[in-house]
Amino acid sequence: MQKAVKDFIKEYKLQADIQIRCLDLVSEVGELSKEIIKATNYGKKALATNRQMFEEAGDCLFSLLALFCEMNVDAEDILKRALEKYKQRFIYKGDINSS
Repeated sequence: MQKAVKDFIKEYKLQADIQIRCLDLVSEVGELSKEIIKATNYGKKALATNRQMFEEAGDCLFSLLALFCEMNVDAEDILKRALEKYKQRFIYKGDINSS
């Protein structure tokens, strides 16, 4: 997936600074959150996913992978590291929370 994003960015000349990529990611997560809030009536009903949520989730994934491209880090590698960190927390604490 990361290679597809990197190729897309290169093809369409969409390079951006890390700060811009980070702000874009936060913005997209906010848009996804807004769709979830609307779909659940502010948590008053069960979540039923819809097309708009899937689109926003896709935008979040693109933005995250684009950020990783600009940071020159491998998404799969940092995911493996995160999973190992959470595994160790679970082993020692019984959950994955950092506190």
